[in-house]
Amino acid sequence: MPGEQIPVSNPPPLPSHLPDSVLELAVRLPQKPLADNDRQSLRGFQRAADYIAAAMIFLCDNVLLKSELQPTHIKPRLLGHWGTCPGLILVWSHLNLLIRNHDLDMIYVIGPGHGAPAALAALWLEGSLEKFYPGEYDRNAEGLRNLITRFSVPGGFPSHINAETPGAIHEGGELGYALAVSFGAVMDNPDLIVTCIVGDGEAETGPTATAWHATKFLDPRESGAVIPILHANGFKISERTIFGCMDDKEVVCLFSGYGYQVRIVEDLDNIDDELQNALEWAVAEIKTIQKAARSGKPIAKPRWPMLVLRTPKGWTGPKEVEGKIIEGSFHSHQVPLPKAGSDKTQLTALSDWLSSYKISELLQKDGKPTEAVLNILPRKGEKRLGQLKQTYDPYIGLKAVDWMGFGVEKGTHESCMKVTGKFLDKVFQENPETIRLFSPDELESNKLDAVLDHTQRNFQWDQYSRANGGRIIEVLSEHNCQGFMQGYTLTGRTALFPSYESFLGIVHTMMVQYSKFVKIAREVKWRGDLPSINYIETSTWTRQEHNGFSHQNPSFIGAVLNIKPEAARVYLPPDANCLLSTVHHCLKSRNKTNLIIGSKQPTAVYLSPSEAAEHCRLGASIWDFASCPSAAHPPDVVLVGIGVEVTFETVKAAELLRALCPALRVRVVNVSDLMILVPESKHPHALSKEKFEELFTADRPVLFNYHGYPAELQGILFGRREAAGAVRRGMSVAGYMEEGSTTTPFDMMLVNRVSRFHVAEKALRAGAEGNEKVREGLEGCLGEVEKRVEEVRRYIVEHGKDPDALYDLPKFD
Repeated sequence: MPGEQIPVSNPPPLPSHLPDSVLELAVRLPQKPLADNDRQSLRGFQRAADYIAAAMIFLCDNVLLKSELQPTHIKPRLLGHWGTCPGLILVWSHLNLLIRNHDLDMIYVIGPGHGAPAALAALWLEGSLEKFYPGEYDRNAEGLRNLITRFSVPGGFPSHINAETPGAIHEGGELGYALAVSFGAVMDNPDLIVTCIVGDGEAETGPTATAWHATKFLDPRESGAVIPILHANGFKISERTIFGCMDDKEVVCLFSGYGYQVRIVEDLDNIDDELQNALEWAVAEIKTIQKAARSGKPIAKPRWPMLVLRTPKGWTGPKEVEGKIIEGSFHSHQVPLPKAGSDKTQLTALSDWLSSYKISELLQKDGKPTEAVLNILPRKGEKRLGQLKQTYDPYIGLKAVDWMGFGVEKGTHESCMKVTGKFLDKVFQENPETIRLFSPDELESNKLDAVLDHTQRNFQWDQYSRANGGRIIEVLSEHNCQGFMQGYTLTGRTALFPSYESFLGIVHTMMVQYSKFVKIAREVKWRGDLPSINYIETSTWTRQEHNGFSHQNPSFIGAVLNIKPEAARVYLPPDANCLLSTVHHCLKSRNKTNLIIGSKQPTAVYLSPSEAAEHCRLGASIWDFASCPSAAHPPDVVLVGIGVEVTFETVKAAELLRALCPALRVRVVNVSDLMILVPESKHPHALSKEKFEELFTADRPVLFNYHGYPAELQGILFGRREAAGAVRRGMSVAGYMEEGSTTTPFDMMLVNRVSRFHVAEKALRAGAEGNEKVREGLEGCLGEVEKRVEEVRRYIVEHGKDPDALYDLPKFD
């Protein structure tokens, strides 16, 4: 069969079999007409912005159609997405009026990120581009020419919304995150409203599907509100959308069940009156819900307002060209006239299309928009959608808490997470409105439950936790946790995202998209600092216990390593005191993506709090207590632990070698900041060549016992020329090898060849090459090591657990 052909523009959905009575759930509003001057101004703003958006996609010259359009006026590469722009502009114009009338603090989050022409056109009209790019995009003829001709060419704005776009806190490069980001932004922002427009193609994604539930985690006493707008224009890139094929009854039932009041806006002949009435209603409903909560009588399960906006795809664009339907079809999704520069018919269609907006009526002689167009704008510039301070200079620091008071005694066993939970409890007490923890349903499993000693979970549909100001949001959606954290952080507050190590990769691409946004933001001179985003990985592969192979995946380390060095930070603190120091540091840091990996089970504490602080400041150090004295002789071999459990195995290997082969001179090094190993020219934390050799020697074998995948660390070390020589002389990396099951913790060490026995075996072989005494007793020592391996394996098989003595603290005489 040939491909699907849709013979009509903007086809309606098939009717459902739901009873008509369900439409009683939809909000019906009396139609209050707009003042004539406001309606005229709305339409003028829309026409002007639609023209500018379309011209940005097509024109490299003759930007105001002062002469007949020629092929030479068309850009050689046509980039941009037209189809979503008219709807985005429609909403933008009405938000202007809403802010003007109510003096609101509002952010407009645009899910269809490729609608950049719409955002940029509106930002130029409202003067925000002129504010942040003076002399380039002023509100005059030259500024408009620059905007149109530079769009989607090197040196101009890209074809999607990014950090260069004033007012933007969401890139939209990968669809699905806009709604969660919006809800994160309003948390602890009681006076803020975020209007979030979600494309109906975007609404098909998993992250968006779960984000509709975000109202259930929003306490109206302490937080602002989101007005979600589902923009149902019917088509995605080349097919109809799910929501575009749902009729009003289906849409109303779905979102009513989610907890919303649904208002459908679809009367194209009276769209301005209908949309403004709907937005006024939404703000009134929000104020009612907030007033009840803030007066001590919160509404249980409030039904928050949302809009469904039905407008044609590519509305106001070409209707039909060469027998092909454009407006109201997927053909308008990107560039509706792709051959305008080479085909006379399409060039004529473009000229007719652009001329239909009558741009000359909307601009003064100097190119500035007429007063009629600007009448709907908020009177205060700082209230305009592109100029709200929270979108570009939002940083709010935390009141510092001295972590050393939570430190534990060295020479004991302590859970890194339990100790850190107590510290975070105090941080939350001292910062009751500027830090939150977003977590899947794993907080107590991850041993961070001490954070609940003085706060609660913030789940508003649970009668036992609602309206209590909880700092903790637990939801079984990593996408929601990430989106909430992004919105919260991009509006200046600090967030933590703890998770099982194996499942943090679910938000890999979200983290990358966010990091790209921050990278560009750091290059934009008018954007201020942001708190860092902070991930805590625990429940790691090294201690699976009742979980199996599915719960073994340290790959998020590699995801962070791949982002720009200026932002990437990966920390593997070896004990509880080091984890405390690291978390404290990360909470103070700015503009970074911090990944912290630690153990939730009790593990050895090697360093006192003051020693831990110095060790973490350096990022790596020689552990003299586990190393042979080296004043007279350099070591025969260097053992390096990176990660809690593998560091324990490294230290236990040194203990074993001290007893088994005292002639072998061993140095033990721990690395807590992975980025110090990156080549010196590629990372601000990197060790100098001299410091690298001071730690690891210039020519002795170096055996890394690493928590993650060996290829990651090998890739880091490969870039060091001085390390390349060491590789030839015996530098090796052991790490997670994708081996495991539901087994004992030590068996995981064995099957992945990172146990103390494997470290000791490699150390003996490497050390024997340069130490004759070691070489003489090598076979006997290797035999003893193998014997101990077999003894442990037999014990595990027979008893189903590890020998208790394996976890005794290491002792060095």
